[in-house]
This record gives sequence, C-alpha cells and structure tokens, in this order.
Amino acid sequence: MATDQDFIEYVTEQVGLGSRLTSKKMFGEYALYLDGKVVAFACDNSLFIKPSAAAATLAPSLPQRPPYPGAKDYPVADEVLDDTDALRRLITETATLMPAPKLAKPRKATAGSRRSRKAAV
Repeated sequence: MATDQDFIEYVTEQVGLGSRLTSKKMFGEYALYLDGKVVAFACDNSLFIKPSAAAATLAPSLPQRPPYPGAKDYPVADEVLDDTDALRRLITETATLMPAPKLAKPRKATAGSRRSRKAAV
C-alpha cells in the first residue's frame, strides 16, 4: 500500500518547520528532507526515521522494522506523531547527524549530443 499524500501533509504539519521540511515521492512512498538532508521515509503511512544516535537517545523505545522488503530496520515514529515537540526534536537532531548532501557535478555535453542538437535546428 502506498503512502497517502494526506499522511505526508499531516507529518510536515506536525513537525512544524515550514518549508525547511520537504518531501519527494519515490516508488509510491516518500523521502523527507530537512534542509536538504534525508531524515525519514514514509512507507505504508508509517514514519521511518533514519537510524542514528538521535533516535537511539531521544526515542529508544520506538519499535523497529524495515520500511520495505530487504531494508535494514528503521525506528518507526508512529507513536510520536501526535507529540509535536518530540517529533520536531527527533527530526532536527537526526538532521544534525546526517552528512551534508553532495552537490551534483554538472554534466558535460558529449560531441555526439552537440551534433544532434545542431542537426535538429
């Protein structure tokens, strides 16, 4: 079962960080980003926090399970969705521990692609 857009809107509203928290649809599920860093996944209308010391310290009792078949276990934050402060703290602390996103290198045009554009004109 794919995650509903309503669930994503609810999570982003509960976290309360405005445009800093974004989501991107991937294979029917969603990745959640805080300031460009992946901090959680929404799969089957459950919120999976990226495994980190933040989750282990702030919410050690969260159940863990894989978000999709073949994945490692992630803390499932469904039980803190209604606790705005705890959820926000968990998301922001997780983001501080995640590496900065890598900048994509610009693509170099190949000789063949340049010719095909000129030929099309």
